Amino acid sequence: MDQPTPQPAYVLHSRAYKETSALVDFLTPQGRVRAVLRRARGKGGSLVRPFVPLEVELRGRGELKNVGRLDSSGIAAWLHGDALFSGLYLNELLMRLLPAEAPHPALFEHYTLTLQALAAGRPLEPLLRSFEWRLLDELGYAFALDHDANGLPVADEGLYRLQVDAGLERVELFQPGLFKGTELLALAQAQWEAPGALLAAKRLMRQALAVHLGPKPLVSRELFRKR
Repeated sequence: MDQPTPQPAYVLHSRAYKETSALVDFLTPQGRVRAVLRRARGKGGSLVRPFVPLEVELRGRGELKNVGRLDSSGIAAWLHGDALFSGLYLNELLMRLLPAEAPHPALFEHYTLTLQALAAGRPLEPLLRSFEWRLLDELGYAFALDHDANGLPVADEGLYRLQVDAGLERVELFQPGLFKGTELLALAQAQWEAPGALLAAKRLMRQALAVHLGPKPLVSRELFRKR
């Protein structure tokens, strides 16, 4: 029988399962993995919380694994206030959008760095927008920010709308919800300090994610609204 290889992981979500177990969704470099943690009220169960860097051994070949071993592998990212809600938002996005057992090692690394930046008190909006963009890119849903859907360079003075399945489309008549060329070009260079860039990035990512998230609202967004 193959000995499972320990791998780094974070808990995305957990819930009680049967009498003393927990059903845990982990983010690992090998993707999102669901596993049963036996005796979840013991030492292992105390580690089953978000933002704790873990080392986990997962056993089994089916979609539902078993946790063979679970240990802390570093210092937890202690998040408070809006930083905590931001971390929960990242977890909810990954739960909703990341396919099970599809390896994304670069996304795992980006998630780790984002948690560290949130814990360090870095500005939230650029971190969230960067993560959303990386997630879209990893899932194959990204689009060019400096060229439109026809392959033409985005013009400073142009007005654009997002066609989620095609990319940016230049429009000649003003209408609500458009993006300025200057804003899009700033986003292409991650120039968050440029006028209007952060607000444009938030609207753009909302539109880009909405079609993939579907109509069910995100719980973490509701938490932000209630603050």
